[in-house]
Amino acid sequence: MKILVTGSAGFIGFSFCKYLLENKKIKIIGVDNLNNYYDPKLKKERLQILKKYNSFKFYKVDICSRKKIKNLFKTNKFDFVFHFAAQAGVRYSINHPKEYIDTNVLGFFNIIENCSNYNVKRLFYASSSSIYGENKNFPLDEKEIVKPKNIYALSKKINEDISLIFNKYYKLKSTGLRFFTVYGEWGRPDMMLLKFIESFYQKKTFYLYNFGKHSRDFTYIGDVVKILYLLLNKHRSLGTNDIFNICSNKSIDLDKIIFFFKKNNIIPKIKKISIQKADIIKTHGDNSKLCKTINYKKFSDWKISLLKLIKWYRVFYKFK
Repeated sequence: MKILVTGSAGFIGFSFCKYLLENKKIKIIGVDNLNNYYDPKLKKERLQILKKYNSFKFYKVDICSRKKIKNLFKTNKFDFVFHFAAQAGVRYSINHPKEYIDTNVLGFFNIIENCSNYNVKRLFYASSSSIYGENKNFPLDEKEIVKPKNIYALSKKINEDISLIFNKYYKLKSTGLRFFTVYGEWGRPDMMLLKFIESFYQKKTFYLYNFGKHSRDFTYIGDVVKILYLLLNKHRSLGTNDIFNICSNKSIDLDKIIFFFKKNNIIPKIKKISIQKADIIKTHGDNSKLCKTINYKKFSDWKISLLKLIKWYRVFYKFK
């Protein structure tokens, strides 16, 4: 089996590749443009780990390059594609909307078009909980109306719409993955949890938006990679154009998270400020469809997972 993983130097892409390479006999081609949206050092460190495996091969490629992406599909017979490459960041999208159209829409089209042209068995692609907007019918299931409130969320909705069209007219099988606040070791430093830890160790001020009155459905990366593999194993029994919430089905108040950090001596200077206009106040997904499909029963304890994250940060950034 040969798999293409886009965004293989990113958090989810790297973690999934590492899980497969450690546990399964699968050939993986990874691509990433290694942009500087956040610390390129972290991306390069992730890649160095993956390159130790003989069954992994990496290409520095921007998914917006039609010629290079086509050549990649033409010279490799991919059985499956996991598409995680995207311009991330809800807040960043307010001032840089074009980057989201270029990468998340046009780049996605390059991937899905080639999946169709070169007979990929199934495309798995990253969507986002952000597409639900301020919908308050918690827990949100996959049938809820989506109401994107920023360009990032809109780009993900467009991806889902494009995949629907490719399934209808070109018979391409695809599975959308609506990720809810994924966290854990090797995570994105622009996300709340790592920013909070970093603020303490780097003696920076942590800016707490909306005065801390946010709630998030935090989903541990250890669960995510297992879920992705189980979905891959179940590909024959999935719908031809499926959508799944990838979430823990537990919404945790940030105040509770911060209290836990403080109990474990992670106590940065905090400045409470008003809400950022792109932010969603609460996320809480219904994972019953996912759990029933792959028979996934037990999610990681968030407190244990946060301790793992703290330990990883100390080791990676050499704090004792």
